[in-house]
Amino acid sequence: MKKTENTANFDIRLTDFETVKTLKTIAIIEDDVHIGDIIEESLHREGYQTCRAYSGTEAQYLLADDKVGKKPDLILLDLMLPGMTGEELLSRIQDIPVIVISAKVGVDDKVDALLGGAADYIIKPFAIRELLARITVQLRKREKTVNALERQDGQNQRELTAGELKLDLVMHVVSAGDDSVRLTRTEFAILRLLMQNVGQVFSKSAILDHISGDTPDCTDSSLKQHISNLRKKLQDIGKSDCIEAVWGIGFRFSI
Repeated sequence: MKKTENTANFDIRLTDFETVKTLKTIAIIEDDVHIGDIIEESLHREGYQTCRAYSGTEAQYLLADDKVGKKPDLILLDLMLPGMTGEELLSRIQDIPVIVISAKVGVDDKVDALLGGAADYIIKPFAIRELLARITVQLRKREKTVNALERQDGQNQRELTAGELKLDLVMHVVSAGDDSVRLTRTEFAILRLLMQNVGQVFSKSAILDHISGDTPDCTDSSLKQHISNLRKKLQDIGKSDCIEAVWGIGFRFSI
């Protein structure tokens, strides 16, 4: 198999369309053919569907491709790619969990990737078993998020559910069982963002970017207090552990 720099020559192995719809598709964005082959063979043995790109430019075509009827369920991304770098590509990926696989071992590299949107980071060389375990974890988190959004759609956009927590999108009330509490506009915007992205870590700056349209008065200095107030209200209904602080990075919603 040869690399290609200027064309979207992806190795997509399909059986039939109905089969593809039932499989999880994992995109391998890696310019090292040998490493990519090893990963792909391992994924196929586990029953995953795969598609591949060998540069950041190819990856853009890959993510826009509709041959399998949907975008990948998860992306494995190398950072040191020819053309567009992995870091540049990462900033353009939305709504798909990304596991960075890189030879960059610096703490700053890992932190930058995680704050830039990566769901996980694994350093080369790596054990295939560890990679498969990390993939399983991320797909499990994605499934929970998708299920929560589907329940939301089924309730005509009035209610968002994640685990035992329910958020009334009209009344700005959060409840768990028979207990409920009303939220401020900023608290509501923060909780809605986190509940819509179960398990995903958001830095303070990312939270501010996402909620700025609804709460333009929220600032970097006040955000910490808003989150503290929100966690106290969740504590009142027995769910103080839903919003988890990830040291040195930010916050995430955990079921």
